[in-house]
Amino acid sequence: MKLDGAHVVVTGGGSGIGAALAQRFASERPGGVVVADIDREAAERVAAAIGEDGVEAAAVEADVGSEAGIEALVARAEERFGPVDVFCSNAGIGGERGGPEVGDAAWQRIWEVNVMAHVWAARLLLPGMLERRHGHLSSTASAAGLLANPGLMTYSVTKHAAVAVAEWLAITYGGPQSGVSFSCLCPQWVDTPLLEHWHEEDPSSRALTGAGTTIAPEQAAEALLGAIREGRFLALPHPEVGTFMERRGADHQRWLAGMQRVQAEIDRARGNG
Repeated sequence: MKLDGAHVVVTGGGSGIGAALAQRFASERPGGVVVADIDREAAERVAAAIGEDGVEAAAVEADVGSEAGIEALVARAEERFGPVDVFCSNAGIGGERGGPEVGDAAWQRIWEVNVMAHVWAARLLLPGMLERRHGHLSSTASAAGLLANPGLMTYSVTKHAAVAVAEWLAITYGGPQSGVSFSCLCPQWVDTPLLEHWHEEDPSSRALTGAGTTIAPEQAAEALLGAIREGRFLALPHPEVGTFMERRGADHQRWLAGMQRVQAEIDRARGNG
C-alpha cells in the first residue's frame, strides 16, 4: 500500500494509539491526514502538531458509535482531501468491568463502538475503494480479540468480533486483484489513557499487565505501518501474542487452564481468593 500522497483517516486519533498512528502516517508524507476523535480539542492538538511538520491535517469531532457519525466523518474528510485511501478504524472503549451482569445498555454501546464502527466504515467506503481498485481498511482490535481479557467480558467479546469482522472482509474483498487491502492491529498492553483508566478503576489489574511488556503507543503504530507496507493482515506489536495464539490452537484446554490461573491471581490481588 503506497502511503505517499494518500488521504488517511484515523479515528480515536486524539490520544494513545490513534494519535501515534496519525503522527506516524504523517511521516510518510501523505496527501492529508484527518484526525477524528470524540474529543474535538484533543483531535485539534494532534492535527496542529502534524501541520507544524508541513503535512496537511484536519481535526474532525466524531462519535463512531453510530452509522450517522461515520457518515458525517467521511463526508467531512472527503470534502477536505477527496476520496479516502486509508481508513484506520482505531477508536474503541473499554466498557464496564464484569461479565453477564453488565447491563444491556453498556453492552450495546461497546458493541456499537468496538464492532459496528468497523462494519459501518466498510459499508460506506468499500464500494468506492473496490471501484477505484485502491484502498486500505485497518481495524484496531486487541490481543484480547485473539486471546482473552480476564475481568472484562464486554471488551473481550467485542474485540473478538472486531477481529472476525476484519478477517471476513479480508477473505471476501482482499487479494491482489481487488486492489483493496486489510489489516488488524492487535496489541497487548500499551501505555494509553485507557490502560491507565483500567488501573485506576481496578488496581488489581496491574497484576495482569505486570505479566507482560507495556509498550509505547508509537511502537504499536510502527507495527501497523510495517504490516501495511508488507501486506500482512495481523499487526502484532507484542511478538509473544503470536506464541500464545499457537499454544491456544495446539492445546485449547491447557490454554484455558492457564487463563484460569491468571484469573485466580487477579482474584487474590483483589482479596477474593
